[in-house]
Amino acid sequence: MRNVTLGKTGIVVPQNGFGALPIQRDDMEMSVEILRKAYEGGMRYFDTARAYSDSEEKLGNAFEGMRDKIYIATKTTAKTPEQFWKDLETSLTNLKTDYIDVYQFHMVTQCYRPGDGTGMYECMVEAKKQGKIKHIGVTSHRIAVAMECVESGLYETMQFPFSYLADEKDIALVKKCQELEVGFIAMKGLAGGLITNSKAAMGFMLDYPNVVPIWGIQRMNELDEWLSFFEKEPVMTDEIRAFIENERKELSGDFCRGCGYCLPCAAGIEINNCARMSLMIRRAPSAGWLSPEWQAKMEKIEDCINCGACMSRCPYGLKTPELLKKNLADYRRVIAGEITV
Repeated sequence: MRNVTLGKTGIVVPQNGFGALPIQRDDMEMSVEILRKAYEGGMRYFDTARAYSDSEEKLGNAFEGMRDKIYIATKTTAKTPEQFWKDLETSLTNLKTDYIDVYQFHMVTQCYRPGDGTGMYECMVEAKKQGKIKHIGVTSHRIAVAMECVESGLYETMQFPFSYLADEKDIALVKKCQELEVGFIAMKGLAGGLITNSKAAMGFMLDYPNVVPIWGIQRMNELDEWLSFFEKEPVMTDEIRAFIENERKELSGDFCRGCGYCLPCAAGIEINNCARMSLMIRRAPSAGWLSPEWQAKMEKIEDCINCGACMSRCPYGLKTPELLKKNLADYRRVIAGEITV
């Protein structure tokens, strides 16, 4: 597995990183076992966030006493300096460390700048001065905001959704990062679960030498797939390229990526899954999605009050209420046996 240098940070890691959001659904023992196996298998870049419940604590327990052997990135959703410092101190405690390699503003909707009145970027500079963070990063789902952050020259890394479903604007962002020596960390490399071919997903990433993908991992068998690429990298064959092209055609247009920016819903609808249910029941093992529990969740779509809040929050500009109704209609046909998946 080849190495990638994250822009001007000087951080050099294998092009195969660990996304620690899913381990919040595992218990501590299993999480520590998975994380240590990831390290033993070759992974060195581990990404978590203050918002991922106990994920930071699990990394802290897994890597206590071996801090210099890995790189840890975490994030804050703080909107005030007071919350920034509270989050930073909590993360340092949870991670059992006195510094964070890459500290990121999480899910930003604006490009924080010095003197903008928020005081947020100044917090990053001061934290770096104190040695509590090594590098200043940012994550976003909004392409315009992401590009502004990259072009500002203020951020050392950019974390953004990137997979073989990427469009021209997404690819332009990756290339701009390479041009300006901003490290690019690819989240949602499996498009929120819609991509199920790990070889194709990894093969695509390998075409971009400045990208470090962080794969969301919850189970040992998932980890084993990604670790296998340390021994043998996927080759981007004509067969895989044709497969990716077919995938792009199937998933082109308006579909929910499952990012969750639309939440919370005033009617209690689990929008980030319900709005893409038609795809999920066809592309993932469908039994779990057809359970009585999920049938009840899908029927909650009928409670939509058309307030429009979800549309105003969606970074992809989706007409979410319409998408929900289409998914419910399709789902009902599947449950009734009119459609086989």
